[in-house]
Amino acid sequence: MTVTSTKTLEATLAPPTAHKERRLQRTVATYRRALADSFESGADTQTAVNDVVTGYNLTSYAKDALKNYVPQLRDTYNAEELGDDHPVRFTNRGWRLDHSEERTHEFCWRVPQAGRGNAFWIPLRINPAQESLWADLLDGDVSVGEFRLQEHRTNWVLHVTVEYELAEPEEPDDPTPVGFDIGESKLLTGCACRDGTPTQPYIYDGGRARYLRKEMFTTLRRLQERDAEWRIDERFDHYQNALTDIVEKASHEAVQYARQFENPVIVLEDLSAIREHLDYGTWMNRRLHNWAFARLTGRIEDKALEAGIPVRKVNPAYTSQTCHACGHLGSRSSQAAFRCTNDECWVTEYQADINAAANIAGRLNPWGESLPWKPAGDDSPRDGSGCDTTTGHRTPSRQPRQTTLAAFQS
Repeated sequence: MTVTSTKTLEATLAPPTAHKERRLQRTVATYRRALADSFESGADTQTAVNDVVTGYNLTSYAKDALKNYVPQLRDTYNAEELGDDHPVRFTNRGWRLDHSEERTHEFCWRVPQAGRGNAFWIPLRINPAQESLWADLLDGDVSVGEFRLQEHRTNWVLHVTVEYELAEPEEPDDPTPVGFDIGESKLLTGCACRDGTPTQPYIYDGGRARYLRKEMFTTLRRLQERDAEWRIDERFDHYQNALTDIVEKASHEAVQYARQFENPVIVLEDLSAIREHLDYGTWMNRRLHNWAFARLTGRIEDKALEAGIPVRKVNPAYTSQTCHACGHLGSRSSQAAFRCTNDECWVTEYQADINAAANIAGRLNPWGESLPWKPAGDDSPRDGSGCDTTTGHRTPSRQPRQTTLAAFQS
């Protein structure tokens, strides 16, 4: 069975001549006027948008993209106003690409222009990591969706959405579940389950993302108070790009971590409705809504698909409050520490995010609920990269047996 995967290819246009630069600028300016006029007119259907944009000197590919996009701004994104940096969107009918190994820049893009015979070619500087997909575009193995042109500082950037078929990974007969917990203190925590025992936990610290979100909120609020709208867009883009970079790195490391195990299956919480059902007050809601839960899990899913690793979603209820060893509800005395309240359990104190990831991994079974975990001795984290699973003291004890959390605290 195959599934369709979507990816956005990125390329930077080679520095255009003065004449081509003027034509690019004119295309962007015309498109944004058409976008603003159709949005401000209240048009919410393709026919209504078409009535507005018909008179503009744009290609049919750009006008068709506007007819799809403007209604989405209202119906899907609930937009109340437009930014001034929207890219020029084109439908895939206008896509043309050429390739020659004899050129310095092997790939050239045909820039759509209004009027017969006015389109022109311009070389592309492609991302080397995406070269195979650019080649597949020429062979027809990859289909083009929408493509977008935008000026970014001193460069022109082209984004191309492509779709291609991949074989859907099948769950192996003897899987190694690898659970991932997305959180506030630690952005991403992974834990594999071998023979019912938590193994080699992995942590991607969330300190940098947390700092950026806090700084973004404070900075943008101050700029709004000063009525510096032109600075708001610039700083917002800066923070969003930085957070996107963190998401990309974290998702890449997560899949690499899972690949080290035999027959891995990535297990994630099904958080599709978590934010819609949370109401903890204005301050906490802002923090929760700023977390890119769906964004990070989506990128893990995309990268896992490319790596041939199956991904499964499980019920997220109580994963952070349940002891992975005995299944009893416990407490978190701090953000980093989970305490089991069952006197008969061998666990007393455990790193909270690893405990949650272990619970998530443990829910990979036909009933969707955790299976009993066998005691693994004192697996207090020591070096920040793993849990010792040495034998000894496997009988229940009332004496504290796990207290070393400092290695995971930053």
